[in-house]
Amino acid sequence: MFSSDEMKDLVNKYVEFCADAGQIDQRLYSQYDVKRGLRDSNGKGVLTGLTEISDVNGFRIENGERVPIEGELYYQGYSVMDLVKGFHDTKHGFEETTFLLLFGELPTSEQLEEFMTVIGQLRPLPENFNRDVIMKAPSRNIMNVLQRCVLTLYSYDEDPDSIDIRHILVQSLSLIARFPVIAAYGYQSYRHKFLDSSLVVHRPKAELSTAENILRLLRPDPKYTELEAKVLDICLVLHAEHGGGNNSTFTTHVITSTGTDTYSTVAGSLGSLKGPRHGGANLKVQQMFADLKANISDWENEKELRAYLQGLLNKEGFDHSGLIYGIGHAVYTLSDPRAVILKEYARALSLEEGFEKEFALYDRVERIAKELIMKNRDMKKPVCANVDFYSGLVYTMLRIPMEFFTPLFAIARISGWCAHRIEEIVNNGKIIRPAYKYVGMHKEYVPMEERMWSEDE
Repeated sequence: MFSSDEMKDLVNKYVEFCADAGQIDQRLYSQYDVKRGLRDSNGKGVLTGLTEISDVNGFRIENGERVPIEGELYYQGYSVMDLVKGFHDTKHGFEETTFLLLFGELPTSEQLEEFMTVIGQLRPLPENFNRDVIMKAPSRNIMNVLQRCVLTLYSYDEDPDSIDIRHILVQSLSLIARFPVIAAYGYQSYRHKFLDSSLVVHRPKAELSTAENILRLLRPDPKYTELEAKVLDICLVLHAEHGGGNNSTFTTHVITSTGTDTYSTVAGSLGSLKGPRHGGANLKVQQMFADLKANISDWENEKELRAYLQGLLNKEGFDHSGLIYGIGHAVYTLSDPRAVILKEYARALSLEEGFEKEFALYDRVERIAKELIMKNRDMKKPVCANVDFYSGLVYTMLRIPMEFFTPLFAIARISGWCAHRIEEIVNNGKIIRPAYKYVGMHKEYVPMEERMWSEDE
């Protein structure tokens, strides 16, 4: 057996070989016209499938040219702007959106009431699941808790591998209902184990909306205002779906196309969403603003703000990535409709929660950052704030901990994933199998006694 130090030495000995072996001449990607990241040279996604679930538009074609437009997002053909306006007098916008994504049409009041009853009945976890699965192995990352619990729920399903559409629908509804409970209990276990905090476990209430249950389950005192529940409900609506081409939803299609079970598929989608380039992006925004506040003495001083943001673009500040997080999007140009909607709710919530100065800072940074990026990057298209720019601020005002930001994204996006899984199965598509061009060298086999590794290698 190797000791811990010996194992580290062994890994260090060979790590350079791994790096050298994996290096590919970057010029070959252009030579073979490889669509890195499944994007063409203009950054547009490579067309790999068809969907009726949602539509994402940031430009229109006029005389063969791409013309930027205000961003458009449609769920099953309905504008998300119109949907949010229609949710004005309800706390169940997310449930109505989930119904729409799964079944293709907006529900009647009777259908929505029936759907809410089903979700409420499915929300509780299996007996002792919290104790035996979640609390026995707490994790610092709640996304890993969600993955582990989803895979464990496979064992509680009498026919987990069935791809009969009726059974998949039941599995989907169950996961949609249980995600808030799993994530909240995972967070409470994390606080108890790693932060030495009191363990707080509230039971979900069937008659409450998803947003209301999240606030109830997260807070020691399960109280919340009407506006808080409303704003969180809208956040869930805006994160529920965003086309088949985003990384986690494409992952859903890829894994579903193999014919595997729902639990394995959703676990894979969660792994995709966990990444900081995808679902974890709003965390980066919050961390960036924390760094900004630590380095800026006057939030209203635009000269200071410009200098800080220019430093970010010059790779001189924060994480030296050269990015201003929350600004820019692969599809949207003039605006991201989700950010437009969320900004207005953030403004209203800031007045209730006493965050007016914070909101004004975000508004100021958004305006300056867009100007600087356009100037510094010689952009071919306009840039806009994306949904991640304001979502972290909203969650902070709602007293949602940062550890819960990405899980909250998953709680919303599970509705879209399930809709896409159903769509993939209903259309009986081929297994998704793109190609990779081999650019290595073919070699003659060398018997072990003749193999030589030089020290230089």
